[in-house]
Amino acid sequence: MKLNLNRPLAFFDLETTGLQIATDRIIEICVLKVMSDGSTEKYTQRLNPTIPISEESYSIHGISDEDVKDEPTFTDVANELNQFFGNSDLAGYNSNKFDIPLLIEEFLRADIEFEIKNRRFVDVQNIFHKMEPRTLKAAYKFYCNEPLINAHSAEADTIATYEILKSQLDVYENAEYTSKDGKVSKPVINDVQELHNFSYNLKNVDLIGHIVYNNKKVEVFNFGKHKSKSVEEIFQKEPSYYDWMMKANFPLSTKKVITAIKLRGFNKGSLNFG
Repeated sequence: MKLNLNRPLAFFDLETTGLQIATDRIIEICVLKVMSDGSTEKYTQRLNPTIPISEESYSIHGISDEDVKDEPTFTDVANELNQFFGNSDLAGYNSNKFDIPLLIEEFLRADIEFEIKNRRFVDVQNIFHKMEPRTLKAAYKFYCNEPLINAHSAEADTIATYEILKSQLDVYENAEYTSKDGKVSKPVINDVQELHNFSYNLKNVDLIGHIVYNNKKVEVFNFGKHKSKSVEEIFQKEPSYYDWMMKANFPLSTKKVITAIKLRGFNKGSLNFG
């Protein structure tokens, strides 16, 4: 369906050094500007972020520091990019939460006032999630094609979950799934180990994902000022960080994990816990 537009709508996506709005930088931007007559204009540019690209982000987009070291900085292209956007409304996928705030941050660093007050924002992910709610009730309706009676009672929800899984095995029999690294598989099969491998985040070290494995299978923080840094190395350099975590409102299961990492380091003789 052709979009009904009274001014251009600029779809855009960013690849970045990381996920922190205040500190991370754009390393690639693509803008597809759709005009009111249906014609399009495209702007694509890689950028030198002037800071290192995190290992976590590299594992997703595959763009290295070496790939962008000779590219212009955001400041170099900021005026040109601002002119390309013009008075367009903005659209993207998860753009309201991430892409737009980070784009504005970059313009501000470049001393350019990118006007947002009169722009309209279309977030395709929000439309998707609102129209296809990720609730047990919605899943039961989708997979089992009937309403869930007594939703939010433990018994009804438990039985519904069992029925949904059986239906998923039918619906996704021989269905292909492509992972972020491009591997194609048929993961939804009648095997509990395979279902575990597919449905559980195998990078999590603790249950909630505060500590995760990086690509080298090293436990790293997944939050805060030490995000993506080795837990063991931080406990070596900053022992008080372990004490803070143990006193803070982290789950007991997370505290159990970091204590095991601490003790392992202590037994190796690599850590000094005063």
